[in-house]
Amino acid sequence: MARIYHSRLVNASGIVDKAHKGKYAVGHFNINNLEWTKSLLEAAQASNTPIILGASEGAIKYMGGYKVVASLVNELLDALQITVPVALHLDHGQTVESCKKAIDAGFSSVMYDGSHHPFEENLSNTKEVLLYAKHYDVSVEAEIGTIGGEEDGVVGTGEIADPKEATIMVATGIDFLAAGIGNIHGPYPAGWKGLNFEALEQIQAAAKLGMVLHGGSGIPKEQVIHAISLGISKINVNTELQIAFAQATRKYIEAGKDLPENGKGFDPRKLLKPGCDAIKDTFNELTEWFGSKGKA
Repeated sequence: MARIYHSRLVNASGIVDKAHKGKYAVGHFNINNLEWTKSLLEAAQASNTPIILGASEGAIKYMGGYKVVASLVNELLDALQITVPVALHLDHGQTVESCKKAIDAGFSSVMYDGSHHPFEENLSNTKEVLLYAKHYDVSVEAEIGTIGGEEDGVVGTGEIADPKEATIMVATGIDFLAAGIGNIHGPYPAGWKGLNFEALEQIQAAAKLGMVLHGGSGIPKEQVIHAISLGISKINVNTELQIAFAQATRKYIEAGKDLPENGKGFDPRKLLKPGCDAIKDTFNELTEWFGSKGKA
């Protein structure tokens, strides 16, 4: 299959490596539609901040497919005259085939998530993805251990990753590594024990490359900053943006600004604007925490 490629997208390894060496983390923000993507790109450009746009298999299906997502991002890069580094990343690719589809469509980075398989199968499949990805200069993320919570129907129990597995996985040539350290997808419940920093130190000592913190939404600021100091160089955020968008939209509607008698506030461009502004505000706050703001 002929690969659709757009030169303005960058391989994510460069920006993650730079973050790892500089002791900060680049933000990976999941996109869900046009408004999400446009808001994030505008915020990144305005603040001179590198960004990884992530799309899960569920979001890709919702948005119309891999090619639609890649084309949307590429066209926005041109239309908005984006000059900061932008990577388009498949988040939690569940199969080797899904990773190949993303690469063929023009994604510049993919994650193969084989954490729900036995380690040997995870390792073998990751190698297959790597072989295909490197041919197109696409960066690859792998995962060991499991991330708690649910992501696109895959439920993780929050298994802490094994440093020995980290050593073996990194030896394949992956660009960055996700590892279970007590983090979860979605809102953090009451009584959550927090991140396991001892495990993070051990895994980072074995991996010696940029690591990924999934489930970045809702982790206390001090834990985020400490995790970055121990080797976390990419932080994935989705739920936090969704909540901010929903709250701002709810406030607009509850104020009656969408009612016909109050003008044309029902126009989607007006109705969705408060939510889009909330996405930008959240992006600016979190990238300040991560230390990546202004680091393009």
